Amino acid sequence: MSSRFRLQFLGATGTVTGSKYLLHAGDHRVLVDCGLFQGWKQLRLKNWAELPFPPHSLDAVLLTHAHIDHSGYLPVLGKRGFRRRIYCTHGTRALAEILLVDAAHLQEEEANFANKHRFSRHQPALPLFTADDARAVCRHLAPVDYGHRIEVAKGLTACWRPNGHIIGSASIEIDHAGVSIAFSGDVGRMSDPLMRPPTPIVAADYVVVESTYGDRLHPASDTAATLREVVARTVARGGSVLIPAFAVGRAQVILFHLYQLRQRGELPQVPIYINSPMAIDATEIYREFAGEHKLSERDYSAMCQMAKFVRTPDESKQLCQQKAPMIVISASGMATGGRVLHHLVQMAPDERNTILFTGFQSGGTRGATLASGANVVKIFGDYVPVRAEVVNIETMSAHADYEELLQWLSGFRRAPRHVFVTHGEPSAADALRRKIGERFGWSCSVPEYRDEVVLD
Repeated sequence: MSSRFRLQFLGATGTVTGSKYLLHAGDHRVLVDCGLFQGWKQLRLKNWAELPFPPHSLDAVLLTHAHIDHSGYLPVLGKRGFRRRIYCTHGTRALAEILLVDAAHLQEEEANFANKHRFSRHQPALPLFTADDARAVCRHLAPVDYGHRIEVAKGLTACWRPNGHIIGSASIEIDHAGVSIAFSGDVGRMSDPLMRPPTPIVAADYVVVESTYGDRLHPASDTAATLREVVARTVARGGSVLIPAFAVGRAQVILFHLYQLRQRGELPQVPIYINSPMAIDATEIYREFAGEHKLSERDYSAMCQMAKFVRTPDESKQLCQQKAPMIVISASGMATGGRVLHHLVQMAPDERNTILFTGFQSGGTRGATLASGANVVKIFGDYVPVRAEVVNIETMSAHADYEELLQWLSGFRRAPRHVFVTHGEPSAADALRRKIGERFGWSCSVPEYRDEVVLD
C-alpha cells in the first residue's frame, strides 16, 4: 500500500497494552507510543517477535506518557537498532528514566530467580531487556513543552496537549501535508483528586481514542469512604491491607486519600508503607512538576511524611515477615511483577488480610485472576492459596470512563473524518464505537492488529 500518509496499528488492539501506532509520511516513519504487551501469554509473546519494520528506519518516536504499556518497548527498540530522538514532555522524560530502568531490573531479577529455582521452561530464562538497554535508550529522550509545535520528521509536525492522566501525560496532534490526526493517549478523569483535567483538542481530521473504560461508568460512590471501610474491617480482624498499585499516579492518589482520612481521624493508627523504589522516586517527581497537579506543597510534604518508604531489598524482606496490622502499597498495579508478589505469597493465604485493587485489571494478569475470585494464584512457579478478602475500588482509576471520553471528544469543533477506537478490551472498544456514533454521528471503527489505513 502506498500513500503520502498512512497509519498502521501495531498494538493496543483488542487489549489495553502494547500501544504502538506507525505513521508513514511519504518516505518517513514515525512511531506514536512504544509500549509493552502485558497480560495473556499470546500477547506477551509479541514482545519477543520481530516488528514489521526495521527499527533503524524510524525517524522518531513520539510518547504520550511514561506508563510501561506505552513506553516499555523502547529498550527493545533501541537494542534492535533505533538511534533517533524520542519526543515527549518533560514530565514523561523524568518518569520514563525511572520506569524503564525499574522494569529492566524487575525482568533481570525475575530471570535470575527463575534460573536459581529452575521453575522456568526456558533454560536459561532471559530478560526481554536489561538495565543497560534501558539507560541507553533513555539518552535519546528529547523533551518538548506542552503546546509547542515541532517538526519531528520532514514535513511532519506534532504538538503535545495535557490530558490529566499522570505527570507528563499528553494527547498528541500530528499534521502532515494538510492532514491532521490526534492521538488521545490515556485520557484522565475530569475531576481527578490529584491531576488537573484534560485539555481538549479542538480539531483533527482523524482521531485515535482510547477505550479502557469504553463500556463502563465509574461508580458514584465515595472513594475515601470505601477505602476507610476496607481498612477498618481488615484491621478489626487483625489483618493487613495490601494495595497493588501502579507506581506512577495510582500510588500517589492512594496515599493522598489515606492522608485525608488520617487528617480527619478516620483511619486506624497502623503504619503505612510504600514498598516500591519506583513509586518512591515517582512520588518525588510530583514535587518537581507541581504545576501539573492540585496538591499544595504543604499537603504534598505532609502526605509523604505520613508513609514509611521501604527502599532496600533487606527492608522489603523484613516487611514481608511483619505480622502486625499495616497498610502496604507496592507495585505493580496488576500484580505482574515486583515486590508486591512477595507480599502476596505471605498475605494471600491469611483470611484476616485484604488485597485491595484500585484500577483496571487486564485479562491474563494475576490482578485479573485475583479480582475474578480465584482461590489460588500462581506466583514464582508455585500455586498460592487465596483466603484473603479481595476488593477492587474502581472509582480510583486514572482513566476516563465512557462519559468522560465522550466529553473529551465533544471538544472537537468539527466532526473528524473518522475515529479509530483502540486501547480497550473488545467489548469496551465496541461499546465506545457505538456510543460515539449515537452521540455525535461520526464515522467510527475498531481496528484490528496490524490493520493499515490511508489518511487522505
